[in-house]
Amino acid sequence: MKFLNKRKLVKQSAENLYSFAVSQGRTPWFYAECGVTDDVNGRFEMIAMHVFLLLQRIKQSDIADSKLGQALFDVMFRDMDQSLREMGAGDLGVGKRVKAMAKSFYGRVAAYEAALDDPSVLAEVVIKNVYGGDRDYIENAKDLADYINLQAAHLKNLSKSDLLSGQMVFKVIV
Repeated sequence: MKFLNKRKLVKQSAENLYSFAVSQGRTPWFYAECGVTDDVNGRFEMIAMHVFLLLQRIKQSDIADSKLGQALFDVMFRDMDQSLREMGAGDLGVGKRVKAMAKSFYGRVAAYEAALDDPSVLAEVVIKNVYGGDRDYIENAKDLADYINLQAAHLKNLSKSDLLSGQMVFKVIV
């Protein structure tokens, strides 16, 4: 019985965290001020960026729960699957598209993780992933790199219980 309760808690925590990532990723600031395209690709990039930040926090020693990290990933890609279906993607194509999105997500996680401690490298990663390599967006990329570091520092200071409690976990931006 205790095992089922823990599994249910992990699932609920992952759903809450994903909901926060989606909510934060839809903040108008990204689209109006940072020039992120307000379309499927831009929204995916913002959600992926926030899920990356949460996964980084989960990997820290006081949480270090691979089940929670995996549950968060699973929730994200269940949502991606459902979203593609709602947009009219056929059953045969959804699996391939979700697989490609997952591969893309893993690539972003690796790139963000490698660049997290170096703002200029992080800005280059943002240029590549969020702006398709368009150097006209370098100032926007620097703003997003600063934002990523701000959120990473904020999340690092949250206690495990705060992170898992169902309260908003990201620092609010205006």
